[in-house]
Amino acid sequence: MRLLPGLVLLLTSVPAVAAYDRYGGWTELTGSKTGYFHTQQIQGRWWLVTPEGNVFFSKGVDNVSYYPEAKSSPKAPQDTVAWARNATKQLHEWNFNTAGAWSAAELSKTGIVYAPVLDMAAAVQSDVWLKGGIVDYFSPEFHAAADRVAKAKCAAHANDPWLLGYFTDNELRWGKDWRSGDGLLESYLKMPENAPGHKQAAQLLESRGRGIAEATEADRNDFLELVAGEYAKVTAEAIRRADPNHLVLGCRFAGYAGDAAMRAVGRYFDVISYHSYDAKAPVGPLEKVARWSGKPVMITEFSFKAMDSGLPNTKGAAKPVATQQDRADGFARYVEALAALPVCVGFHWFEYRDEPKEGRFDGENSNYGIVRVDFTPWDVLAKRMTEVNARMEQLHAK
Repeated sequence: MRLLPGLVLLLTSVPAVAAYDRYGGWTELTGSKTGYFHTQQIQGRWWLVTPEGNVFFSKGVDNVSYYPEAKSSPKAPQDTVAWARNATKQLHEWNFNTAGAWSAAELSKTGIVYAPVLDMAAAVQSDVWLKGGIVDYFSPEFHAAADRVAKAKCAAHANDPWLLGYFTDNELRWGKDWRSGDGLLESYLKMPENAPGHKQAAQLLESRGRGIAEATEADRNDFLELVAGEYAKVTAEAIRRADPNHLVLGCRFAGYAGDAAMRAVGRYFDVISYHSYDAKAPVGPLEKVARWSGKPVMITEFSFKAMDSGLPNTKGAAKPVATQQDRADGFARYVEALAALPVCVGFHWFEYRDEPKEGRFDGENSNYGIVRVDFTPWDVLAKRMTEVNARMEQLHAK
């Protein structure tokens, strides 16, 4: 067919269509096609793979939601379905492909990959995240709760190809941290003597001829592995009974829980989810997680907050930076380092919307959002995210 000169010019000036499938999978590199998301090592690098068989680097945002967190927050929109469609359009414009933890349920029907938190331990004890409460993972109560939660929250999604997978809980305590000075061995020995978990701890020490005062680091690590393995086994098996098709994305570790814990959960989780609010991506710890667990890793919380936002930034993780440009630069450095890591399969930014100046339920009052409390974007950050997100797959494939 003979084309007119002007038409030739028009056709050659049209930009190439981005090489992505409907889920956001990169069509330049393929894995196995299973109909659901799965993990796969391809050319020495870990990837998620879409239902269509294309590689997927999860570029997500946590808490994409409209719920007011304080009196100063706008009320929820009357049409939440329309809000969800617009929010998904906005995420896609910024080259994100995943609605992360705590995102509004309406988003699951708008054409974006999603990943809910099940709160399995939190179904037994309400203070497991905020106060670092410890659940007896050996107890019949926990086993029953895991099954109950899985049936209620997983079964209905079992055939949904847009579901990436499930997080089992959020930032459980695996030893001494900002919430407690006790290790797991001490915490379990403080449970009632007839509690299954107390019996497990006591038997471990008795078999070695020691009391708690003589407990060694090896004792504590062995018990940590026992507990972490029980938690991961119970939660993963409950999920797979209700939904055999989707990934178990782990319990969102708040930092490195120890070699023993990683070895234990790696037997059951498909991905190890990890949080770090450091200024630089935790490359070394993530490599260690993957080495001990044998599984790929994903950063599921990180962020930067700036003092030019007008928010206090006095409560919440991360040291504040000065400006929105610093936030944008920090994001770019962080995620580019993750993309270069062969064991990493994605990142989820915390969070979609700023926290209110008077504080949310736990007092956090920080500039974590891509949008302000009134939903207007932080343009400098959003523009940089759009640019950087567009090249994540190419960086990860190198």
